[in-house]
Amino acid sequence: MSEGKPGLFSRLKAGLSRTANNVTSGVTAVFTKRKLDAAALEELEDLLIAADLGPAVANRVSGRLAADRFDREVDETEIKAALADVVTEILEPVAKPLVIDGAKRPHVILVVGVNGTGKTTTIGKIAHNLAADGKTVVLAAADTFRAAAIEQLEIWGQRTGATVVRRDVGADPAAVAYEGLHQAQAEGADVLLVDTAGRLQNKTNLMDELAKVVRVLGKLDADAPHDCLLVLDATTGQNALRQVEVFAEVCNVTGLAMTKLDGTARGGVLVALAERFALPVHFIGIGEGIDDLQPFEAEDFARAIAGSTG
Repeated sequence: MSEGKPGLFSRLKAGLSRTANNVTSGVTAVFTKRKLDAAALEELEDLLIAADLGPAVANRVSGRLAADRFDREVDETEIKAALADVVTEILEPVAKPLVIDGAKRPHVILVVGVNGTGKTTTIGKIAHNLAADGKTVVLAAADTFRAAAIEQLEIWGQRTGATVVRRDVGADPAAVAYEGLHQAQAEGADVLLVDTAGRLQNKTNLMDELAKVVRVLGKLDADAPHDCLLVLDATTGQNALRQVEVFAEVCNVTGLAMTKLDGTARGGVLVALAERFALPVHFIGIGEGIDDLQPFEAEDFARAIAGSTG
């Protein structure tokens, strides 16, 4: 369990309460004074799948219980504990912080994701965390499709003391990314965060646009971008799996951030993502506040969604 800020687990638990309630109310209904027979295991798998944890995770949980407790009476506390244990096992290998490499100045992070996932806000919060850690940051507003994204990034720049490189709506995103890296190099900045558009209606255009951004960054730094962070919205449930597939085709996705976990009963999809793709999960968003983007902690998350206290 993470220590850190007092009450952090309580905040996480509150944020994930809708997901937890979705799981635990079903567990209570299925396992009140009941033997763990084949029918009960099937019901458990169904409710875990319905909570977006996915078939593979559901099968692992039921398999663990069947091995230990089959044909014996079980209570909801045992089920929750088993669920928390299995989810922790799945999540621990992917719970990795986003590490800024001091040897790569600036460390270039390309931030991608479908519009509406909270991508620009996530960039602002990461910039806030980096500034609090004493790092200098440049923000490149390469989502030139939406005026709101550019304006939002400028506000975050003012809040965090970060330089913002922008052009007008409709400008070439790759040109903005190039200027951003040039500016970050000139300032000797520690980190460059590049915002991008995420219009999936035409995947070919998206792929071409992002490929060009990667290409022009490489002209100034052959290793850039050093990270490609994919921002996902937990409320989309299983659609998040498809988004990982699409963006993995476009750029080398190196890690994930999942937002809006406090506004959905579908937070279990993060477990399904970890089980299927094994990509590092760097951040989770559990609220609108500036401090509500948190480094991902596997055990805390598992206990929160399982409704387990131990």
